[in-house]
Amino acid sequence: MQKTALVCGAGGFIGGHLVKRLKAEGFWVRGVDLKFNEHAETQADDFVIGDLRDQRLVREVIDRRFDEVYQLAADMGGAGYIFTGENDADIMHNSATINLNVLDACHKRNIKRVFYSSSACMYPEHNQLDPDNPNCAEDSAYPANPDSEYGWEKLFSERLYLAYNRNHGMECRVARYHNIFGPEGTWTGGKEKAPAAMCRKVAEAADGGSIEVWGDGKQTRSFLYIDECLEGTIRLLRSDFEGPVNIGSDEMIAINGLAKMAIDISGKSVAIKNIPGPLGVRGRNSDNRLIRQRLGWAPSETLRDGMEKTYAWIAGEVMRDHNRRAA
Repeated sequence: MQKTALVCGAGGFIGGHLVKRLKAEGFWVRGVDLKFNEHAETQADDFVIGDLRDQRLVREVIDRRFDEVYQLAADMGGAGYIFTGENDADIMHNSATINLNVLDACHKRNIKRVFYSSSACMYPEHNQLDPDNPNCAEDSAYPANPDSEYGWEKLFSERLYLAYNRNHGMECRVARYHNIFGPEGTWTGGKEKAPAAMCRKVAEAADGGSIEVWGDGKQTRSFLYIDECLEGTIRLLRSDFEGPVNIGSDEMIAINGLAKMAIDISGKSVAIKNIPGPLGVRGRNSDNRLIRQRLGWAPSETLRDGMEKTYAWIAGEVMRDHNRRAA
């Protein structure tokens, strides 16, 4: 009997890659999103264009029992979207409504295994003030004090999924993603994450030119390549551990260091100009002790390897975009 999976947010970066991974494993896959993936043709057997804030649409999509459901759909973006304060109401309302709808529909179809992608943005701001020593251990989440409304919504939704486990006998699994990146993701327009933004800026820069980096560039992060994210996600959903657990790299780097890495990969001579801009916390890094303990696995690919693959893809997109404009 062929196994079935539903990927909510299948038109997004992680969702698009997840569909490919599940298809490679032999699953029949239904995807749902507001849009098709902009950068690659979907491999889903069935793809529904629809708004998961609409209860009726959600009931139509979840019209059967699925062996696995992956709930990745959310209103999100990079620092330029999350930290300005201008999108807070939309972020909280849209994402919470999606989670309430999807979880309730799964419960009513007696679907047990649901994966929920939370975020490292739910960790307390006061534990991430030192860029060299952030504390993102899973048990540091409380007392809660996320640095954004995006983080507060993620924290609420984590509790929602785990409450359905306790009260309704579901087997939801919760992961806290740490800055997932790679090819076929958003690389321009304001919602892109830092690795894609750095790759785009460097790819667009003239040799001998400069790029702008928000803040003093000493703020630190870790970034996880997409293939490692998928491996951790699938391992968690199929395990007996409900989480929450970090899925991220523990290879921390300063943002100026990330920019220098992109410049080095490009082979260009490009200067860095630090300017004011939205930042988020000063430091964040994945603490991988719990995932090693509970799943016997943790990400291992280096940031450099992932950045080389990402830069090559984004540089190609920049060139195609340039050629389209020139035509």
